Amino acid sequence: MKVVLATLNAKYIHTSMAIRLLKAYSQHEFDIDLAEYTIKDPVMNIVSDLYRRKPDVIGFSCYIWNIEETIKVIEILKKVMPETEIVLGGPEVSYDTEHWMQRIPGVDYIVMGEGEETFHHLLQTIQGDRKFHFVYGIAYRKGEETVIMPARPKSDLNTLPSPHRFPEDLPDLSKRIVYFETSRGCPFNCQFCLSSIEVGVRYYDIERVKSDILYLIEGGAKVIKFLDRTFNINRKYAMEMFEFLIENHRGCVFQFEITADIMRPEVLDYLAEHAPPGIFRFEIGVQSTHDPTNELVKRRQNFTKLSRTVTKIKESGKIDQHLDLIAGLPLEDYATFRKTFNDVFAMEPEELQLGFLKMLRGTGLRQDAEKYNYTYMDHAPYEILSTQWLPFEDIIRLKRLEDVLEKYWNAHRMDYTLRYLMKHEFDSPFDFFQEFGNYWEERGWQRIGHQLEDLFVRLNEFLEERSLKHPEVVLGLMKLDYLLGHKHKPRKIWWSDPLRKADLAPLLRQLLQNPELISFEFAARGLGERELQKLMHAEELPFNLREVLDGQDGGRAPEPSLMLFFYSQNEASKPEFYVLPRLEPLALD
Repeated sequence: MKVVLATLNAKYIHTSMAIRLLKAYSQHEFDIDLAEYTIKDPVMNIVSDLYRRKPDVIGFSCYIWNIEETIKVIEILKKVMPETEIVLGGPEVSYDTEHWMQRIPGVDYIVMGEGEETFHHLLQTIQGDRKFHFVYGIAYRKGEETVIMPARPKSDLNTLPSPHRFPEDLPDLSKRIVYFETSRGCPFNCQFCLSSIEVGVRYYDIERVKSDILYLIEGGAKVIKFLDRTFNINRKYAMEMFEFLIENHRGCVFQFEITADIMRPEVLDYLAEHAPPGIFRFEIGVQSTHDPTNELVKRRQNFTKLSRTVTKIKESGKIDQHLDLIAGLPLEDYATFRKTFNDVFAMEPEELQLGFLKMLRGTGLRQDAEKYNYTYMDHAPYEILSTQWLPFEDIIRLKRLEDVLEKYWNAHRMDYTLRYLMKHEFDSPFDFFQEFGNYWEERGWQRIGHQLEDLFVRLNEFLEERSLKHPEVVLGLMKLDYLLGHKHKPRKIWWSDPLRKADLAPLLRQLLQNPELISFEFAARGLGERELQKLMHAEELPFNLREVLDGQDGGRAPEPSLMLFFYSQNEASKPEFYVLPRLEPLALD
């Protein structure tokens, strides 16, 4: 019997874990192919490819991000391949299963929950006596009736074969994100999350995990994303894995979901001392800092401890952190969410993702949706439209904030500028992003594309209308950020009055006459004009730009080899910033 396991991924760079698990378990008995597409692929292209393979059974892995596109594929498949039996599985169809059997007539079976043993038994039954009432963990059709069988007991993970050893995967390992699990389940009971439904945490044997990871690294894997809901829940297991990965990474990057407020100090100390910069990336779900909200949704969180962990990791400079927020949780209105946003942004994570509550099938919040006056989308991703605390108008406002947050902060296009603005020109980070997001939509910019210089021009236009306290400081920082975004001399300058070479001469002379304006270290050198000219072509400058930027709360300074940065006083005793890229020879008059 020929079987094709298919999934529609978000992007080509993602490698599906679910269908590889099923193939690994059943390939010794059945002829199984994997077929991976994306949600952007034309439906007819997907159908044509599946038709070409001539399968007897097609299994689809279903999630909120691909279910609607998968349904379109199934509807056509059943018309051109009516004899092919179609099986669905995955978190999106494991709950409200009868609904899916009614909504998609072309589906013959649904596998609920963990699929390895259930799917294998189902294939045996399809090929054999077709007595489906013996297959636990499935839904099937019996005439016009849908039969839903009892759940199957959870598997012993160490009896499952590895999904990471397919030779055909090796050529693309370096180009794709490899998903990996060391455990299943979650110890927490957050009512908005599907993981809360499964009680307890089960682990794979750690030596087997290490062996698979070494195989992937030796095969060329560049990014491995762990699927564990709380990677650090078992401190001993997590610590052993961190040590192993540090010793064997070979440049591979590892991403984890961690719970920050339970991270032990000794683990943080070890990572700060031993982790090579850039190989670890932590994803931390904060969701809300509003205690009544967290209590209601059964989310245990100590924000003080969480902040301490995030801050210590950030200070180490070794690990990038991605923090998540959810807008629309119960009891959280616009004002309390503003506080949540500012609480979390104060830690300056490398990325801050603002998501909107999704009423996932099977979760406690979806069951209580009427109780809390939630309205939400009928179809996936079931995103909320309003709550009794957050009307649709406020959700739209937050959507505007999210847009510019992604374009500016998460993209790290102008970190120095944004830090200065949020500390000195706006009441809070939330207010900056909200006001800019409102302005962005008023101008209709959300409907058009943006090159790098466009983003600077649009921020500058917004700021010019707002009347800043120190516009000259902000303009200088924007120029600095723009030039830092280029490895070579930019072809385009977005500001209208770039400094000419002739204009630089008096500035350089001023620097020579008053070197203490840059740093005491520079002044101590006692450099003359000839030495200064030489420095402009040197690999490093003898002073630290950090002193200049830290003095203006601009944050971490760039590498001083990139450019000279002048700070002086003009006639009105206001700070002026002059940016000089070290990109071509300059001569003094």
